[in-house]
Amino acid sequence: MKTKKYYHITLKDMKVDDRPRERLMRFGPGVLADYELLAIILQSGTRKESVLELSKRVLGRPGMVDGSGQRRWRSLSEATVEELCLIRGIGKAKAIQIKAALEMGKRLSGEESSKPSIIRCPEDASQLVMNDMRFLDREHFRILLLNTKNHVLGIESVSVGNLNTTIVHPREIFKSSIRRSAAAVILVHNHPSGDPEPSKEDCEITKRLCDAGELLGIKVLDHIIVGDRKFVSLKERQLM
Repeated sequence: MKTKKYYHITLKDMKVDDRPRERLMRFGPGVLADYELLAIILQSGTRKESVLELSKRVLGRPGMVDGSGQRRWRSLSEATVEELCLIRGIGKAKAIQIKAALEMGKRLSGEESSKPSIIRCPEDASQLVMNDMRFLDREHFRILLLNTKNHVLGIESVSVGNLNTTIVHPREIFKSSIRRSAAAVILVHNHPSGDPEPSKEDCEITKRLCDAGELLGIKVLDHIIVGDRKFVSLKERQLM
């Protein structure tokens, strides 16, 4: 019985100047397509596919790409090692390489400046948490603690909910605010769906927390809802 042969173009078959690694060295990473970057991470393909073909298939599978092509890296980042291993051609080693590389990217983009952050507008607040919170698959409620000059004293996690809701109690919000002697806070939570539009419950909890802060002398400056590369400020919407 003859063994079936598979023919595909390997990296060795390509011109040297067309290979992803060589192109990155000559022109920088910015010129590489998403699948070429993933190919460098994966390093090798399978018996049936080159690493470039494998990368294209991984990034092109259902659920990976929306109309703007923005979901592909988010989908990989949210997947567990076990889920990645379900993709044909992705074993445990390759899945771990993907997760490690994407985690490095998240940490780099989320690094805070050594200088105190100052919140001047809702966009400043959203930028502090966007890179981290837009990838979360559960609702997380956090607070930005500010001094009298709106310098950020810290960012603290208050609670974690389920896919659609998170339970927040004023006691948890203001306990750390009092401990850190914060003059004001900005409330922040994410919507795992990627759509930051506020719900009725979001508006109700905001009013409750504003009232509690008023009694304690701690101003609630805003409530930021984080989506996928988008945010909504309830202050700007005049919903608080």
